[in-house]
Order: sequence, then structure tokens, then C-alpha cells
Amino acid sequence: MANTKAEQSEGFTAEERDAMKERAKEVRTARRRSGGKAKADGDADIRAKIAEMEDADRVLAERVHELVRAAAPGLEPKLWYGMPAYAKDGKVLCFFQSAAKFKARYATLGFNDVATLDDGAMWPTAFALTNLTTDVEAHITDLVTKAAT
Repeated sequence: MANTKAEQSEGFTAEERDAMKERAKEVRTARRRSGGKAKADGDADIRAKIAEMEDADRVLAERVHELVRAAAPGLEPKLWYGMPAYAKDGKVLCFFQSAAKFKARYATLGFNDVATLDDGAMWPTAFALTNLTTDVEAHITDLVTKAAT
């Protein structure tokens, strides 16, 4: 069904507005947390968010979470716009976006500029995930390790 002109002129989709509301809640929650407890709370927040995901996204997110935590245990787990994310020095380095989050056909593992995965004049910063094979898991581990150092 096509969007009406009124829906198009609003600027943000319902999913985008929901993500912004989630981010505002995350900021308020982060202000109340401190130090080492924040890292433990962030991990619990991520696990709770993953548990809410649809089956296919949940399976991918659980394994990505394990891979990131193993490859870069120094990263701070946190929610970012309602997505599992991992920060370095307070800045989000990488994140998992479920397919259902924005009604996409695949989940995504994304990296922000703090990841410095630079490779020439152009390089990927997001990767579509449909299945986690041994090769894909190794690639994720390599990317996260490189990004975190």
C-alpha cells in the first residue's frame, strides 16, 4: 500500500521515530549508571533486547554478541537506538541491526567511523547478515578485532 502524501511529509517513519524514542530513553538510563556497573548493565540490556527479537534475528544477534565480546572484551556493551552496540571510549564502534528493526530483508552488522576500518578511498561500513557460517564468524571476529585496536 502506498504512503499518503501526509505520511510522506512527516519526515520520519514510525520505525525511525521509535528508534529516536529508544535513544532518548537510553541516554536517560546511562546518566543514572556509573563505572563498572554500567558495563554489566549494558550487557544485560543487550541480552534483554536480543530476547525480544524475532527468531531469525535473535539467533544472529546472540552469536554476534558472543563474537564481539570474545574478540574485544574491552568494548562497552550498550543499547544504541534500541540496537545492541559496542562502544570504545564512549563512542559506538559497531552495532547489530535486526532485519525487523526497519523492516529490511536482512540483519546488518555496522561499524561507525571510530572503527577506522579504512582501506583505500572506499570501504564497507555495514555488512548484511543472513547466516553465520564459520567463514562469516571468522570475518566478524577479524573486523571487530581490527576495529577495536
